[in-house]
Amino acid sequence: MKDMDRRSALIGAGLATLPYVAEAQTVAADEVIDLWPGPPPGKTDAKIVRSIERRHEDPAHPDRWIRGIDRPMMVMRRPARPNGAAMLAIPGGGYEFLSYDNEGTSQAEWLNARGITAFILLYRLPAEGWNRRQDVPLQDAQRAMRLIRARARSFGVDPGRVGVLGFSAGGHLAGSLATRHAETVYDPVDAADSQPARPDVAGLGYPVVSLEEPFTHAGSRDNLLGTGASPAMRRAYSVDRRVDTRTTPIFIFHATDDTLVPPANALALFRAMEAAKRPVALHMFEDGGHGFGVKLPRTKQGAIWPELFATFAAGHGVTSV
Repeated sequence: MKDMDRRSALIGAGLATLPYVAEAQTVAADEVIDLWPGPPPGKTDAKIVRSIERRHEDPAHPDRWIRGIDRPMMVMRRPARPNGAAMLAIPGGGYEFLSYDNEGTSQAEWLNARGITAFILLYRLPAEGWNRRQDVPLQDAQRAMRLIRARARSFGVDPGRVGVLGFSAGGHLAGSLATRHAETVYDPVDAADSQPARPDVAGLGYPVVSLEEPFTHAGSRDNLLGTGASPAMRRAYSVDRRVDTRTTPIFIFHATDDTLVPPANALALFRAMEAAKRPVALHMFEDGGHGFGVKLPRTKQGAIWPELFATFAAGHGVTSV
């Protein structure tokens, strides 16, 4: 089957079974790529039911929370004038849900406007009934990066210019990908798994970094690891503890008035990157709160983060300024 025929068949099948993606305002732009050729790793007999929570009823500005990720996938958004760069966008939600629009589709819009092909990651939520729950999100993130590179030609992207952009708990996952990209968390399933999972640049917005006291986000920690995780496991799954000489260049942004995920998370990662002599930028804004995505009015300092991140990514050869 030709690449275009295969892709069209997959899109049609995906949209038919994914009502939270195939809505009137997005169906023409979305391409759905399944991550796994069969059941994903860690599948159990748990019944996982897809659901969507609409935070308000304005169809022009959707704000949907997705749960029940039984079928992990990427939703691809192509720009009108692609420049070869690609970004894997990872929504947050405390590893309990995915903030699909605020930290997914809205990110794809500004990325597309800059010529960057966007892949929104719909990753499995660890508390929904998977074996090795703590590795399930990273399995999906690694697999997504490998698929982007394996199919780079058909996607129209340069496999050497693929970054990741994650928010809140999605920032924890993006940071885990940046630090643990070479770690074996699943057995290879096909030729795509010979591709590297290392992102060429990583952007982390108001990220959960540490799963240790005193400044962790307890909800993200417990959803990922389960309640009562040992100190050793909490340390092993803290992003700042995993930084080494192979860690991806990281751009971090946070607001000092974030009352959900303490700004100390961003500072811990910045210090770890400095200690390892890895490329890093930290922007700590006075206001913005938590979960602001790209919604902040221009009067708020945090509104400028996309421009700053684009400049950082360009400096590392991924995007164009």
